[in-house]
Amino acid sequence: MRQFLVVLLLASPAMAEDAAPGESSMMERGLKLFMDGLVQEMEPALRDLEDLAEEAGPMFQQFQDSLGSALTDLDVYHPPEILPNGDIIIRRKEPLLPDGVEPNPDGSFDL
Repeated sequence: MRQFLVVLLLASPAMAEDAAPGESSMMERGLKLFMDGLVQEMEPALRDLEDLAEEAGPMFQQFQDSLGSALTDLDVYHPPEILPNGDIIIRRKEPLLPDGVEPNPDGSFDL
């Protein structure tokens, strides 16, 4: 719809009839009436959209905050691998160890 309006507005001067200075052509008046009617028709929908944005704004902010805290730095992971059976695994560069488990000097650990 937006592209249609842009094309219509850009094409209207080329399609306009020659009018005396200070007068508007029939094409310009028709376009103005059309645009005024379109604005009147769209106004309730735009108001509803603004209301939705006001109501949903805090909810989206809360979602973004919780998502940001849920995702840690992606540098601690290796790139995803696709196994021959189709499974996708994402390995940590340094595995998380359960509390109380210390790695051995050779990098292995006992559970």
